[in-house]
Amino acid sequence: MKRMAAVALLLPAALSLSFRPTDDSPRTFHGEIADSQCSMNVHSLTRSHQEMLKSKSMGGDATSCTLYCIRYMGGEFVLTTPNDVFYVDSTAAAHFAGQKVVVVGFLDEVKDHTRQ
Repeated sequence: MKRMAAVALLLPAALSLSFRPTDDSPRTFHGEIADSQCSMNVHSLTRSHQEMLKSKSMGGDATSCTLYCIRYMGGEFVLTTPNDVFYVDSTAAAHFAGQKVVVVGFLDEVKDHTRQ
């Protein structure tokens, strides 16, 4: 029984080490601070605000659409790049909602988050 408890405690530690990023240098990401719904095609077909802006139901520009989806639709701030979507941990993302940005930081591959 004690052996099983020791294995149960060590296994999560071993797994967390195996998924740690090997390169700990900062990376540069180019994209837009958006909401997770538009960026992950929850209510969009183009990974953008295009459909929501046409309907005018969520605002008239990318910033208002992003903030609406965060506040009222349960979305999270993400960095949308041409090929990827990353969750952004920083609360500073709200200031840049709907804007093109360059983010320099670290990618936490375990969580798929960027951290600054």
